[in-house]
Parts: sequence; structure tokens; C-alpha cells
Amino acid sequence: MENTLINLYCAVDDFCKNFYPEWEKHLIDGGLKQRKRLSRLSPSEIITISVYFHILRFRDFKTYYTRYVLVQLKDIFPGLVSYQQIVSLLKSVLIPMSVFLHDLKGEQTGIYFADSTIMKACHIKREKQHKVFADLAKKAKSTVGWFFGFKLHLVINDKGEIMAFKVTSGNVDDRKPVLDLMQHLTGKLIGDKGYISQKLSESLADKGVQLITKVKKKMKNKFMATVDKILLRKRAIIETVNDQLKNISQLEHTRHRSVWNFMANILGALIAYSLQPKKPSLNLKRNEQKFIGLQMA
Repeated sequence: MENTLINLYCAVDDFCKNFYPEWEKHLIDGGLKQRKRLSRLSPSEIITISVYFHILRFRDFKTYYTRYVLVQLKDIFPGLVSYQQIVSLLKSVLIPMSVFLHDLKGEQTGIYFADSTIMKACHIKREKQHKVFADLAKKAKSTVGWFFGFKLHLVINDKGEIMAFKVTSGNVDDRKPVLDLMQHLTGKLIGDKGYISQKLSESLADKGVQLITKVKKKMKNKFMATVDKILLRKRAIIETVNDQLKNISQLEHTRHRSVWNFMANILGALIAYSLQPKKPSLNLKRNEQKFIGLQMA
């Protein structure tokens, strides 16, 4: 795992060396530059520690930092700070992490899958006592019952690479963020029945995107091209990605004590997934790619 850590740090540090000079110049030009107390940890080290937590699959960040980082990585990161300090420092790297994740987005293949996954803020029975996300998290009903929290709306390509994401309250309709998520993409978008909407379909078509969904039982069957039927059967790829994010990268947990740490956890999980060498993929063969390309033309 030491090679993984070194490769991760190199990738993050290369990004920070290019990003921070431009960012600080922008802040100065906009009159937003403020004097900040220097930390013993560099931004590259803070981001690396945050993302490495998701790669190692620890269950909670406190155990990871106090029992692993402070013990096993003290020679690699000589400027390590206390757990309370590293938690407070995560807020300072949210914007760099967002830009870094944007730089890691996948290839525009023309085949995309959309889905949402819930992120519980607390147990549904404690929703009225919950304070951290009291004004942000909302009560909603999913296929597995009622929950109190948020939704992560995700768009990936056929190679399992993340193309766009958005975090909303739990009661936001899955169809609402789609236009923003597909703003710079064209091709086919495959979703479940929750994305059925004539208005959305027409709006996407104006942007060069064909929305493909199954029909509900009471709806009339419509003609569907063979390639669209094939892609619909492959929609489970995005459910696999969501499963990895939640069960391997610890995207969802109910121990957050601030909004900033909540966002840092999401960004860290998405970055860790984007950097992993093997992702769920359709593994389309050349003849299949040629066939789909002809159908899309």
C-alpha cells in the first residue's frame, strides 16, 4: 500500500502545484485574499490523508487518523497535527478537492447512465433531534422506506468513470438535477423509471441527449431500438458504482459533526473511486462499439 500512497501524493501534489498559484492570483485580483495562519501540513498532505482514508476502507476517519496515520505514517508526514486540527483543516481544501475531482472526470463516450443514491444523516426516528443538518437534510421515501438525509445524483459513462455529480436534499426529485448534470454531454442517457418525463426528454433532446428508460406497467409500449434495449439491460453498472462508493469508500455514514466534513467525505470518496485502476465497465467489444456507434449516428 506504500506505493499506492506515494502515487496518490504525487498526483495530488502535481495538481496543487498548478492549482494554488492560479487560485491565489484569482483571490488577489478579486480582493478576496485573506491572511491565513500557516499549517504544519501542506494542502497536498491534507488532501492525500483525506483520500487515502477511503482507499484503505477504514470504517471511520477518527480511528484511521489516530490509530493508523499518527502511528504508521508519522515518518512520511512529519508535520502531522492532532485529530481535532486535521478535522478543522479539511474545510480549507474543499475547493481544491472539487477542482481535482473535476480534472479526474471520465471520457465522453456518448453512453451515460444516471442514478441517485440516498445518504442518511441519521436514523429516521431521530430526525427531529438532529442538529448538524437540521436546515439541509430532508425526510423522503425511497424504494427501501423512509429516510432523513440527502441524495447523491450521479452520471457515469460505460467505462464506469464519473462524469458529473450533485448533492441535494433527500426530497428532491431525481429528474430535477439531470439537465445540469448533462450540461456538457451529448449521446444516450440511460435511467430507471424514476426519470420518465416527457418534458425532461424533450429538454434533453434539444441538447443532443436521448433519454432512455423502461416504461411503467400502465404505459403503452413504444418502439425501442435494439441498441437501446441492450443498454437498458446494462443499467446495473451504475448501481454497482453506487454500491462501491457506499460500502467500500464509506460515502455514507451518520457520524458527521459539520457540513464541511460531510462534503470533504463525499469528495474524498469520489476522488478515491476515480483514481482506482479498475472500475465497473461494460467492456464493449469492437463490434459492439461499432454497432452502437452506427445506431447513434
